[in-house]
Amino acid sequence: MFTIILIFVLIISLGIFYWFPVRHWFNRWGTTPHAVISAMPGDKIIANPTNSAMQAVTVAAVPENVWPWLVQMGYQRGGLYSYDWLDRLFGFLDRPSANNVLPEFQHLSAGDKIPWGHGEYLTVNEIEPCKSLVLYYQGHGMEWVWQFVLSPLDAKHLRLVTRGIERTPKTIIWRLGMILMEPAAFIMTKRMLLGVKQRAEALKR
Repeated sequence: MFTIILIFVLIISLGIFYWFPVRHWFNRWGTTPHAVISAMPGDKIIANPTNSAMQAVTVAAVPENVWPWLVQMGYQRGGLYSYDWLDRLFGFLDRPSANNVLPEFQHLSAGDKIPWGHGEYLTVNEIEPCKSLVLYYQGHGMEWVWQFVLSPLDAKHLRLVTRGIERTPKTIIWRLGMILMEPAAFIMTKRMLLGVKQRAEALKR
């Protein structure tokens, strides 16, 4: 009986530890308290979202060095700059992410469709060159807005901030699915931000 109680307490303790410090950390990785509460383009697209996550990284470059990598993202385009073998395994990419700027994918406008693998597309909802990009997806019962903002710190550095907000059905299956997906999404998004940072800083040099 004591062993069962001990296991139960351990499971509850691990759950609490994950739900508060760990989950809070990866859902706010690299951000500042001010950035978390600041408005971003695209925030109002989804009313009453069920999930939200935000990450950021400092880049030693100017917006013109970062922007080309964002606008050429996508399947059969520039890729996602994350763990390519995983993105290719799950069908989000058909080739390695580009390490050079692709001129044919440097022009995006609101309403354009970006291939996302498996016949899916992200729609460009809002775009302000070298400042912000907002992508929107709707399908399979969910809505997703993926936001990017470039915020200069000085003449040589900027903050690349991304926020993802979703609205999913309020069912146990969807809720559990999103909880399980959050750590994987964080790992891939963090690697993507670092991939863009690396490419942008190389382009600057």
